[in-house]
Amino acid sequence: MSEEAASSLLITETARQRLQTLGQRVTPARLAVLATLLDSPNALSHHEVAAKVAVSGERCDRVTLYRVLEWLVERGLAHKVAGEDRSWRFGAMLDESHEHPHFRCLCCGKVLCLDTLRPALILGLPTGYTIQRAEITIQGTCPDCSP
Repeated sequence: MSEEAASSLLITETARQRLQTLGQRVTPARLAVLATLLDSPNALSHHEVAAKVAVSGERCDRVTLYRVLEWLVERGLAHKVAGEDRSWRFGAMLDESHEHPHFRCLCCGKVLCLDTLRPALILGLPTGYTIQRAEITIQGTCPDCSP
């Protein structure tokens, strides 16, 4: 078995385990979409997810894909971040909290999680305020596009 095939199998098994942990049905569409998000180093648009799922061999119409993505977000397995083009980008949640900023490259358009950064804004909220959700997006040039 090739290294790529072994990696794909491991990602699919990880996705299956995360779905089973919820006690919900593990459908082919849910499995394929979550595995696609887990396999991507950056957040993906609906169109990008659809293309990657199709390459994996899973058939998933546009409406089903939207529903699966929203289902994953509602259950904390994925997150979504608004892109500059007003379309959502989706990424796998790798931990319970999602309190980190995102980086959007102005050259290539990739949206990346900056998992190692914890914004001071979240820690310094005045007494009486409760955070439900915070979205911080830093814009600039990613390492791949930097001169």
